[in-house]
Amino acid sequence: MILYNIALSGNCHKVRLMLSFLGIDYALHHLDLGASEQTTDEYLTLNPFGQAPLLNDNGVVIRDSHAILVYLAKKYGGDKWWPNDTIELAEIMSWLSTSANEIQNGPARLRVHYKFGRQIDFKHVTETCNKVLKIIDSHFSGRNWLVGDCPTIADIALYPYLALAHEGHIDMTPYGHIQVWKKRFEALSDYLAMPGIFE
Repeated sequence: MILYNIALSGNCHKVRLMLSFLGIDYALHHLDLGASEQTTDEYLTLNPFGQAPLLNDNGVVIRDSHAILVYLAKKYGGDKWWPNDTIELAEIMSWLSTSANEIQNGPARLRVHYKFGRQIDFKHVTETCNKVLKIIDSHFSGRNWLVGDCPTIADIALYPYLALAHEGHIDMTPYGHIQVWKKRFEALSDYLAMPGIFE
């Protein structure tokens, strides 16, 4: 199994977390961004979008962090990370959508703006960020995990960019429930950190 990886990508970190939680041995292929490896014909053959992460599981090639989470949870995780309950699955999918939309267009965009100098619509991104953080914080009131009574891939999907929010100059002080959840997540067995989370 090979994971095509970018060390500072929160989306790649989701997959590294999942692999660690599942105890799966794999090889890391760090994409050479300086040489624009992600735009080479060889890589575009694997992923025409030229993005990471990308997982090659003995010839089964999966792109997109959330698709990879579903694949790994379903194939290797039993019902621990991908439960059989229909309602819980629907709830998980709704949070994966939140991760791909509001989180990506809020906290993640603020991070790339401040950390990598990317231009953004600051007003729109800030409004998106404030709205989604309030919703998530309220959701965590009286519950330990996003869905059900144990962590699922929904928690994994949201974790990196919430944990890296400070790199987007986001004050997480008002979001006490998120902070408690973050510590609970980081206490999980086989938790794996990434650069920036504890800096």
